Amino acid sequence: MKFVGTGVAVVTPFTKEGAIDFQGIRNVVRHLTDGGVEYLVVLGSTGEAATLNQEEKQKVLEAYLEANNGRLPVVVGAGGNDTREVCHKINFFTQNYPGLSGILSVSPYYNRPSQEGVYYHYKAVSEATPLPIILYNVPGRTSSNMTAATTLRIAGDFKNITAIKEASGNLEQMMEIIRYAPANFQVISGDDAITLPLIAAGGKGVISVVAHAAPHTFSEMVRLALNGNFRDARKLHYELWKWYGLAFAEGNPVSIKAILSHLKVCDEEVRLPLMRASKDLLRNISMTDICR
Repeated sequence: MKFVGTGVAVVTPFTKEGAIDFQGIRNVVRHLTDGGVEYLVVLGSTGEAATLNQEEKQKVLEAYLEANNGRLPVVVGAGGNDTREVCHKINFFTQNYPGLSGILSVSPYYNRPSQEGVYYHYKAVSEATPLPIILYNVPGRTSSNMTAATTLRIAGDFKNITAIKEASGNLEQMMEIIRYAPANFQVISGDDAITLPLIAAGGKGVISVVAHAAPHTFSEMVRLALNGNFRDARKLHYELWKWYGLAFAEGNPVSIKAILSHLKVCDEEVRLPLMRASKDLLRNISMTDICR
């Protein structure tokens, strides 16, 4: 049960010239570790991995590992729609970055594979590394839902696949996985706003975007819920409610980078085809009370 609590899908800060902002990375790590989160997830969709070339991905990962300095577990995102290439990337990260704690691998996108294709994709991924693997089901981005039956089949057959980040928005599907999964398999929320009800149903935490905005409050809410204190967790859940909307108002990571800029953690710059936050969103953020 390595990935319990609040993980954060971290941003990749950029300078105004579009280069990687290494000081911004150090600021993000300090902001989140001081806020009490449990682990970091680098090079996911929030990290704009799709706009980074391989050399940049390595530099971003190295910068996060260096800034973290062993304080928190670090998971790296490695997914795609070419199974051989995904396995190559995972093997590369495994061999060259011994400080990694796990792999987050999104279900194949664009190709829209059958459930059998998804199963055999993850079979290959499992064989590419001894590291713990977190599945990632996000139909809104992949246009393909990984069913509960497929998730359970994978969880039962491949011992180093130890969790799923579930962002289908389908609580019934998530609860079916929780009910029938092996004892060492975790269901992790991929939707910030339903983290509390998912924990109540047996989930083990979240890989969050909103925790960038209020790491202390968010991670404390998750810890309270995991300890069964839903009365106090619910209070914090509704304190955070304003951020659930603002953090995704203009897409991810556009909105959360605007919030981080407001908090003076890093700049709000994103790479095309994403665009910086609108003046209206920046105004709304500036008018929102900060909770840490």
